[in-house]
Amino acid sequence: MKVAKEWRLGSMGDTKILPGSRHRSPLKRPIWIILMVSFVSLFLVCAYIYPPNSDVACYVFSSRGCKVLTDWLPPPKRELTDEEIISRVVVRDILDTPPVESKNPKIAFMFLTPGSLPFEKLWDMFFRGNEGRFSVYIHASKEKPVHVSPYFLNREIHSSPVTWGAFSMVDAERRLLAYALKDPDNQHFVLLSDSCIPLHNFDYVYNYLMHANMSFIDYFVDPGPHGNGRYSTRMLPEVEEKDFRKGAQWFTMRRQHALLVMADSLYYSRFRDYCRPFADGKNCIADEHYLPTFFNLVDPGGIANWSVTRVDWSERKWHPKSYRAQDVTEIAFSLNLWNGHMKLEVIFNGNFGQYSFSC
Repeated sequence: MKVAKEWRLGSMGDTKILPGSRHRSPLKRPIWIILMVSFVSLFLVCAYIYPPNSDVACYVFSSRGCKVLTDWLPPPKRELTDEEIISRVVVRDILDTPPVESKNPKIAFMFLTPGSLPFEKLWDMFFRGNEGRFSVYIHASKEKPVHVSPYFLNREIHSSPVTWGAFSMVDAERRLLAYALKDPDNQHFVLLSDSCIPLHNFDYVYNYLMHANMSFIDYFVDPGPHGNGRYSTRMLPEVEEKDFRKGAQWFTMRRQHALLVMADSLYYSRFRDYCRPFADGKNCIADEHYLPTFFNLVDPGGIANWSVTRVDWSERKWHPKSYRAQDVTEIAFSLNLWNGHMKLEVIFNGNFGQYSFSC
């Protein structure tokens, strides 16, 4: 039989006996906490998979209702429709295919106009001396234009009537792209109106667009009534409100993106059917939403997220500000016509920054 050993400290007479190790009982596990955590976890999982349909069931747990659970839970992944799968395959293949290199790359200038171009002489000066580096296409929706520049002669395409704010604006843009894509040398595409003018000379614009390797398409989130307030839930499931974007109508895009626009039927049909003036009580303007939303969905990293066309909306009207005679000085205008450079920031006394055109 083992006994505890004695330890003597020096010459001290007292003897202390240290007891052996004592057996410790195992810790009592907090069973009730584990059960409670398990119950809450099971409840949240069930609520996520089978959300309550009754408002009463939601408000039993919180006065904020069912949203209190969905605020922090990840959104459930939905199954893509057949149309979405087809669209994504086409988009992937177009973006992954190396662009066809041209020995003579050109910029396609596409004019969306009701008739004649009032600034045609100015554009004539802009194009002069750069033959073979550009193409011109004119969509005249109301009357046949009368031309004063040889660069615009016989450049009209088949046109259809266009109504401001209607989806026919998008159709006209796609029609211009289709005709311009027929020329394999066209590598960049610029949409312009009869009110647009160049802000720099041709070399500046050509080098800026050709070397950018991106499309200049404006898109942003507008939570107001003229932005997300135009969204229709009838675009679901393909177009969700969180993906809905707004942007300027005027764009420049590289050839691959122009092909994407031509290949799209899914998102085009959703905006054609549900983004129209006064559709579902909303005044949706498709040319301000279709392309911004489309590229936000299919290739947000391939666009610059700004436009190189300056439009002044400071007056907060349905149409942008128009530059009048009082905004132009005769000396500045004569100087720019003399040197051939379209540095119109001198004319309008404005800061145009990276803009190439003004409308």
